Amino acid sequence: MRRLALAGLVCLMAGTVAAQEPVLLHAAGSLRGALTEVAQAFEAQTKLAVKPVYGASGLLHDRIAKGEAAEVFASANMEHPQALAQAGAAGPVVLFARNELCAFVRPDLAVTSETLLDRLLDAKVKLGTSTPRADPSGDYAFAVFARAEAVKAGARAALEAKALQLTGSATSVPAPAGVNVYGHKIASGEADIFLAYCTNAQPLAQEQPGIRLVRLPPALAVGADYGLTVLNTASPNGYRLAMFILSPAGQTILAKHGFSAPGLPRAEP
Repeated sequence: MRRLALAGLVCLMAGTVAAQEPVLLHAAGSLRGALTEVAQAFEAQTKLAVKPVYGASGLLHDRIAKGEAAEVFASANMEHPQALAQAGAAGPVVLFARNELCAFVRPDLAVTSETLLDRLLDAKVKLGTSTPRADPSGDYAFAVFARAEAVKAGARAALEAKALQLTGSATSVPAPAGVNVYGHKIASGEADIFLAYCTNAQPLAQEQPGIRLVRLPPALAVGADYGLTVLNTASPNGYRLAMFILSPAGQTILAKHGFSAPGLPRAEP
């Protein structure tokens, strides 16, 4: 009887320890500001800690696929979490946020939506992108180049050839801690125009107010669907975090940071 009681106590203690372990969140770097606030709200509500890892979604996918401990994966595309699901490592993938690609322009460079393609093609203009395959932002930029071909013959090859893949790879030089990497690349002179997510407008307005956002014209516009999945090895608390991200509370925070949040209830007429 004493042995059974002792065994029950050990199991109870083990369950308590497991419940107190931080939830492991792997998320796209573009989600850092939004999901940091989401995690804080989740922690305040549940008293459960969240341990986030932010980075390029393609690189995070590779780390998880190779066995790195993870519970919730929030990607800047649908493909990387779907690959984990198809490999039998994760559950269904849910669309939880949307973004768009915009052009961020150095202060003294005259650019409008109407003249953007000509500026991108200008040999004197340094064009920055992230790294395709490693980072969905780079894939979306190259999708813009593909769309440009329909506007001007030869544009795709010219843009792909001149694009400076300055961020998103394992060897990319990072910005100083706490500094928006795209604003840093423009301010340092490494790029004159950088194609990046529109949600960078908020941090850039605070750090580099002279850098301008230029919307892509409809012929070049590319959207970004963000996918969320829970790894098969996740604890119940991992599912709780995923549900919180999808809840109106989590979706409201995403919308506050400039994302389109598909999980928000429809506004009253």
